[in-house]
Amino acid sequence: MTTDPAVLLRGAGLRSTAPRRAVLQALLTRPHSTATDLSQAVGGQLSSQTIYNALDDLTGSGLVRRIEPAGSPTRYETRVGDNHHHVVCRSCGAVADVDCAVGLAPCLTPGAAPGFARIDEAELTWWGTCTDCALKQR
Repeated sequence: MTTDPAVLLRGAGLRSTAPRRAVLQALLTRPHSTATDLSQAVGGQLSSQTIYNALDDLTGSGLVRRIEPAGSPTRYETRVGDNHHHVVCRSCGAVADVDCAVGLAPCLTPGAAPGFARIDEAELTWWGTCTDCALKQR
């Protein structure tokens, strides 16, 4: 699979603009970034509004996933379309991917979901302490 932002953008039906390429390139190398992280990653060359517009376009096209851990800023990642979840450090806010250990579609059979014809995604967040923070607490 290619990691060329221009190719990915065109493949998702988006125009390959410089801001979209810059934001996507930053996300490809910095998963779980916030908009502030992305602004720093592109050297402050893009306004906050331009970054948010690019993120909305990338999320809407399915190239990027938005994650919103409780009490943490919204983060973005390019790992989409698979079954993974996240763990967040309570001390420093670091986020890491957690692959599903039970199969292709865990947690997709709720006890009851009145008013829903189909459920196609579940989101789970674990909370804990990352290794770096645990070492500092000793």
